[in-house]
Amino acid sequence: MMDIPFILIEAVIFDWAGTTVDFGSMAPVQAFIAAFQRFGITPTTEEVRRPMGMLKWDHVYTMMQMDRIAAEWERVHGRPWVPSDVDQVYSVSETSILDILHDFAEPKPFVREAVSELREQGIRIGSTTGYTKQMMEIVTAEAEKRGYAPDAWFTPDMLGNKGRPYPYMIFRNLEALGVSSVDAAIKVGDTAADIKEGKNAGLLSVGVVEGSSIAGLSEDEYRKLSAEERLALAESVRAVYRECGADYIIDDFRQLPALIKEIEER
Repeated sequence: MMDIPFILIEAVIFDWAGTTVDFGSMAPVQAFIAAFQRFGITPTTEEVRRPMGMLKWDHVYTMMQMDRIAAEWERVHGRPWVPSDVDQVYSVSETSILDILHDFAEPKPFVREAVSELREQGIRIGSTTGYTKQMMEIVTAEAEKRGYAPDAWFTPDMLGNKGRPYPYMIFRNLEALGVSSVDAAIKVGDTAADIKEGKNAGLLSVGVVEGSSIAGLSEDEYRKLSAEERLALAESVRAVYRECGADYIIDDFRQLPALIKEIEER
């Protein structure tokens, strides 16, 4: 019988908002709502979160195609939306998020401890995101002050605007981190787009429940839930991850180091 080679995990590629920092991915939500309101439309939180994880222009474009928002645009503006309208809403959202990003860079619970443990094992840390390079320059500097800094990160506009679900940001991370094989890295994220990005790159992909964009709650809102409400919310988030093909699901970052050992020993 042929021996199955032992797989050593060399890198973990994390998403940003909602995964490692900004519990609940609140900054993008606030920015998108403010941007649409400038044009007379107030999107629901659910409408904003549905495309979360995509390149921000694609995010606006996807929202504009939603039936209710498209109808509201035509009612408010007297005509159907056109691609130049997406440009305008995106431009406002970009300005809005740049103004607030520095306040949304706090690492989520257990992230610093988990990353420290992974680094002690020689595992390198990469990151992909729906943010632009300009946005990431702000938020990475603020997160580093708070104790979290990946070894490499790439944004869609650094790769010809090929954001998720394209796998190219992951490939650039693997190259920058010197990873020997896609089998030697895993992707961790908090949206369906994250999972699809990881799968398209050939990586095992992990969804994180607590503080995710799918859960859609701020840390304060989450802490106020009863134990039963937390369980119900977790199951609904897990269902989304399972539907989009996640290989593993963790509740929070405390479970990540043990999961990596399990993957290596499987």
